[in-house]
Amino acid sequence: MRPQDIIVLLKIISIKDDQWRNIDIANALQISPSEVSEALNRCKIARLIDSKKRTVHLNSFKEFLIYGLKYVFPVEPGPIVKGIPTAHSAHPINEHIVSGGDVYVWQYAKGTKRGQAIEPLYKTIPATIQNDPLLYELLVIVDTIRVGRAREIKIAIEELEKRLRNA
Repeated sequence: MRPQDIIVLLKIISIKDDQWRNIDIANALQISPSEVSEALNRCKIARLIDSKKRTVHLNSFKEFLIYGLKYVFPVEPGPIVKGIPTAHSAHPINEHIVSGGDVYVWQYAKGTKRGQAIEPLYKTIPATIQNDPLLYELLVIVDTIRVGRAREIKIAIEELEKRLRNA
């Protein structure tokens, strides 16, 4: 698995339609069509997407996100930078948590907040989430699972389950 595999699956979930093309995913995520194709092949082998590479196996993917992601793609908060809020600092998690001043952000020159840097799963994320609120929410939830404490992770799992039920 590679980080872009997770991003591709989350993007497919956020589309809520199986009429997408690889080029659509590539353009939306600012990655090459070949990276999308390779990601889908790896996800098929991992049984996270169906054999036609159109539908995400939501239960398997959820299980991977909850129990495996933080070990496969760990992250530690970095220095204070300007960026886009993530993890417990952004919607939907920040509606349930009083963070006590800790702000986590993806470093991004056009960002509006200052906080500790969290390395995004893939380098293009800060630029690509601008036009996809559901993808942004899913990535915030995923980052909370990667970097959060027990209570934050519990809330993130509940929020993830809500969104996957509606996918």
